[in-house]
Amino acid sequence: MLPAMRLPMTGLIAVRNLLHDRMRLFVTLTGVVFSVVLIAVQSGLFVGFTTSTSCVIDNTDADVWVASKGVRNFDVTNPLKQAKYYQVLSVPGVALVKRFIVQFANWRKPAGGMESIEIVGFDAITGMGKPWNMTDGDSALLDIPDTVVFDRFYLGKLGVTGVGDHAEINDRRARIVGLTRDIRSFTTSPYVFASLRTALEYTKYKADEFTYLLVKAAPGVTPAELARAIKARVDAVDVFTSREFARATQWYWMFTTGAGMALVIAAALGLVVGGVVVAQTLYATTMDHLAEFGTLRAMGAGGPYIYKIILWQAVLSALAGYGLGISISFFVVHNAGRGGANIVLTASMAAGLFFLTLFMCTAAAMVSIHKVVRIDPAMVFKGA
Repeated sequence: MLPAMRLPMTGLIAVRNLLHDRMRLFVTLTGVVFSVVLIAVQSGLFVGFTTSTSCVIDNTDADVWVASKGVRNFDVTNPLKQAKYYQVLSVPGVALVKRFIVQFANWRKPAGGMESIEIVGFDAITGMGKPWNMTDGDSALLDIPDTVVFDRFYLGKLGVTGVGDHAEINDRRARIVGLTRDIRSFTTSPYVFASLRTALEYTKYKADEFTYLLVKAAPGVTPAELARAIKARVDAVDVFTSREFARATQWYWMFTTGAGMALVIAAALGLVVGGVVVAQTLYATTMDHLAEFGTLRAMGAGGPYIYKIILWQAVLSALAGYGLGISISFFVVHNAGRGGANIVLTASMAAGLFFLTLFMCTAAAMVSIHKVVRIDPAMVFKGA
């Protein structure tokens, strides 16, 4: 809260009004805190799920992705043939083309049991599409046959303890040579990285098949220009810039499947419920002080002066409630991440939520202003 000595008289009156009834103040702040935490967590879930759907695309150093015709998202597609590789390679403006594989497979735990995984096969020589955020081991070791890397979050799910352990993928031996951090899959199948050669052996793809072509543009050629050139020269494929493909994948998983809309609705409900609670409590606080406002009117205070007092009450409530709410939100996000929930709460999101809280509280205060400015100053003397 702002230091009292720096507040104008209207602010000081607002502080005294709020502190006059500590229980009412507690209820008001609880409403603001509840709204802030609910909106922060629901928004963080939405952003976390959205970013996880396209995390491989966003962290792959490719300007353009070439996929089979009709692809709607990163995870589900059909194989391309080797002829497409040479056709894309011959397009003017192409500096580099690498094959890339994404395919679901079965992971057999050492102690028994099966889990679904998603194999990600990349060119081990250039490293385009390799895992990031390595915490253990070395992704360079993926050049060795039958080696894999995945996120340490999935150790328990896949029934292993760390680097050096062995398992089986589609009945073929797999040795863990590295672990990553915060590479989560939106589906229930963890991403398991391997070299392109190893990935071909784990999947049902033939030697001349692959899922995507990752393309780098020559100097001076933009990704959009390169994508248009490939579309014009290569038939029966879909071509996306990396940004376009990431957005298409996010849109598919978050909106066409209904998962994203559920989170959007939940966040909107958090705003509505929180706004109603705050509006009701601020309104009640104002109504409890009608006599005092009537006294001010009788003393000659105009409408704008009273407006400022009520708005100060809203702003001070917003500042205190936001401070507590965002602290709780970061605590919840941190602990939820340790438990497996992918919730993202960035500084820019926190800043946006601050202004949203101010708007919510001031809008709620406006509900009570109409009642206050219509007070008959004579009510003070009638009450006497």
